[in-house]
Amino acid sequence: MFTGLVEGLGRVEDLRREGEGALLLIAPPFPAEELSLGESVAVNGACLTVTRIHSGAFEVMVSPETLSRTTLGDLHRGDPVNLERALRLSDRLGGHLVTGHVDGVGRVLERRETGEFLFLRLEAPEEVARYLVEKGSVAVDGVSLTVNRVSGRTFELAIIPHTARLTTLGLRRPGDRVNLEADLIAKYVEKFLSPYRQRDLSLEFLREKGFF
Repeated sequence: MFTGLVEGLGRVEDLRREGEGALLLIAPPFPAEELSLGESVAVNGACLTVTRIHSGAFEVMVSPETLSRTTLGDLHRGDPVNLERALRLSDRLGGHLVTGHVDGVGRVLERRETGEFLFLRLEAPEEVARYLVEKGSVAVDGVSLTVNRVSGRTFELAIIPHTARLTTLGLRRPGDRVNLEADLIAKYVEKFLSPYRQRDLSLEFLREKGFF
């Protein structure tokens, strides 16, 4: 589990295809020796397991499923990546609950800078767009963000200077692909309500079933 608060930018040292999967070697902004074998690290929002630790870098395996559902296969040597180590129970939850299980790949439609702020408009696949609500949460390349506006499958984000500087979002341009993870709570609410879709919903019915 993660919070969507990126610890810093890592650098891709190597991406090597192995069968249908891949091996990814990353130089983190913190000492690689602080990591442990088997530890989870979110790389551009995708939860991966540390399989080997080198001097100044760590290795993770990327499964065929992850390659097909994320942008990790697009990476090249020298590319920056957002990194976040897994949440500890004693940590503050400064962002929102992020699982590191990418729901789909979105695309940047527009980049606009107003003063110090960066505004991005993105298009989401339907499996993510259905959960987007104004002022709700979404993880973009592993960064916890608040949705400013939603219109169909497109949504807008305001990126503060700190986030633009310390994550890959400050580098994004129209046409770029990004990993998206919808709000976990929204997915559970949909699951809980799905048996009642064919019934008339009312405040009284929801109260009777214990939703509030």
